[in-house]
Amino acid sequence: MKLFGTVADLYERARPGYPPEIAESILAYQGGTPASVVEVGAGTGKGTEVLARLGAPLTCLEPDARMAARLAERFPDARIEATTFERWSPPTGGVDVLACAMAWHWLDAATRNALARRALAPGGTLAVFGHRYDYADAGQQAAVRAALRSVDPTVRKRPVDWFHQDILDSGQFGDVRREVFRRELPLDKERYLALMRTFGPYLSRTPEQQQRGIAALDRLVDDFGGTVVLDLRTTLVLGRTDAR
Repeated sequence: MKLFGTVADLYERARPGYPPEIAESILAYQGGTPASVVEVGAGTGKGTEVLARLGAPLTCLEPDARMAARLAERFPDARIEATTFERWSPPTGGVDVLACAMAWHWLDAATRNALARRALAPGGTLAVFGHRYDYADAGQQAAVRAALRSVDPTVRKRPVDWFHQDILDSGQFGDVRREVFRRELPLDKERYLALMRTFGPYLSRTPEQQQRGIAALDRLVDDFGGTVVLDLRTTLVLGRTDAR
């Protein structure tokens, strides 16, 4: 996740936030205000904005110092721990809510569900949520995908709502539920290209590939008339530990 520290300011400006209804869904599932909330991979606080609405003491785990600094500025009441989920030690008795926004794929696939279950108190709630960025117009979608494949043919997208299946398949949680929120997000060229510069597949490519990719998208947005309309799909997955 330290990849994103290089663009912490841009990340905060360009990434869209989450629907406030996510907080309402977590509270309803939990059955009231939790005693404690821990967020994994908090970044600059896009998910933290929602979790702060739960009205509970909040601890944020963020291993990148640059992202954590922005997080601390925005949420002075939260406890910030500069560590990874795998190195973090949960409190005795566990936490009521363990949440993760757009960072589940950065956790160790072999251990993330088991570690999450062990971190939770009996009857505690796992809440994983994130955006999937697509295009409202099929023509824009096809053109963008073709342009990006021409720069790097290895680019692949994860299946829709992949983390729902991941949590289900782990067998670590009961009463697993999924909620989906949809909205269209129109972006002008500047905002669209800024957003694209915050994505892992862009940041992990060579500078030459980054330059070629942004140049290709710049030309495409002009062809689209200067605006890209995203189909923003936000998925929330909830799971519960047994009461033991």
